[in-house]
Amino acid sequence: MRLGPVRRRSGARPGRVEGEVTARSLSAGQVMTVLGPVPAGELGLVLPHEHILIDLSPYFFVRPTSARDLELSREPISLENLSWVRYNTRYNLDCQRLTDREAAAAEVDLFGRAGGGTIVEATCRQLGRDPLGLARVSQATGVKIIMGTGYYTADTHPPELAQRGEIELAEEMLAEINEGVDGTGIRAGVIGELGCSWPLKESEAKALRAGALAQRLSGLAIIVHPSRNEAGPWEAVEALAGAGADLSRVVISHMDRCGYLLENRIRLLEAGCFIAYDLFGKEGYYPAEPALADGHLPDMPNDLGRIREIADLIERGWLSQILISQDNCLKTNLCRWGGPGYAHLVERAIPRMRIYGYTGEQIKTLTEDNPRRMLAGA
Repeated sequence: MRLGPVRRRSGARPGRVEGEVTARSLSAGQVMTVLGPVPAGELGLVLPHEHILIDLSPYFFVRPTSARDLELSREPISLENLSWVRYNTRYNLDCQRLTDREAAAAEVDLFGRAGGGTIVEATCRQLGRDPLGLARVSQATGVKIIMGTGYYTADTHPPELAQRGEIELAEEMLAEINEGVDGTGIRAGVIGELGCSWPLKESEAKALRAGALAQRLSGLAIIVHPSRNEAGPWEAVEALAGAGADLSRVVISHMDRCGYLLENRIRLLEAGCFIAYDLFGKEGYYPAEPALADGHLPDMPNDLGRIREIADLIERGWLSQILISQDNCLKTNLCRWGGPGYAHLVERAIPRMRIYGYTGEQIKTLTEDNPRRMLAGA
């Protein structure tokens, strides 16, 4: 597919096809993992939004004001401070760093042993994405890992992004999709998670439009991290739709972060998007400051609240557009630091779904069929 003429920039890298942006597509029915392409039918149970190796600390650490909290902010997690860290994750540096490959492999292995098949790793470059580390985790555990490409929220964007055009950003994404990341040959298999603030920043809108262009040429799904404001998810959808994105391959994440209104969730579904309840295991607590800054009360449900809300949408006929995951991104989300871990959905949430009347076929649709269709198309 052509996107029209593209003027080659002075000093552009050689090897591009002058005058057009191109992409090398996967074979029909295949999905790109960090170890290479696999048939979509082999993905098994999928966690469609997680983080395995990530470092949030350069952007999301908040320096405490009290002397005692400042001391705790520099401490590694231990039983002595774990209760404080759980309620102050933005204040603790150690909590925000998942960079140990061996620890990551041990945690992912628990998911594989519980029957899990695939994890979509939605970490962007700016947040410590580690392609080689992901490949080693996948090799060690047998769990398939699908890596993302793109840009997160504006506060993580490099300054030079303001001068770069969306065609150039799309080319960068396509290079990571077609050739691999930073010379590793390890290729991205999904676009995102593309981050949005409130109100949407121009660099974020540019990254969304670039993601749409990259999607049109690669056929990959797009994962969106929306702002917490009620209008934020739709604002992202409008930016994507205006750039020609296939909304049936777009995921609007974090429906359960602050509790979007039913009418706004249904609006996304009517547009054709997937919506993701991807915070399973996070039981009711959410930091007030970021939610209030986006004009939303911190109103995160527990797992039973998620299960009931999804059941309501299923009754309304939306089963085929719902995804479920956990969005593990902090040490306190993982088992060795007192959290539920990557196997939580399989070992605890899904059995609870059965108690609340979900059928085996509905669970299979949520955990296997929907993510497979999102990743590989119809």
